[in-house]
Amino acid sequence: MTNEMSSLEREIEATRDRLADTIDQLVYRANPKTIVSREVSSIKAYFVDPVTGAPRTDNILKVAGGVVGVVVLFAAIRRVVR
Repeated sequence: MTNEMSSLEREIEATRDRLADTIDQLVYRANPKTIVSREVSSIKAYFVDPVTGAPRTDNILKVAGGVVGVVVLFAAIRRVVR
């Protein structure tokens, strides 16, 4: 009976430790500064190769083309509306 109780207490303590670690990880991941940092890193990785540090011109050109397209679209709509 005593062995079962001490075994159960150790199991409960291990579960508490795992839950505390999980809560700490969730708090860290939900921190706004962490979220911003993670998003900035992902955006930088889209435009710059993280391994070599070289710019990814194909992605840069895609975004630039999209921006130019939107500007031209707005200019065309503005002309039609006038």
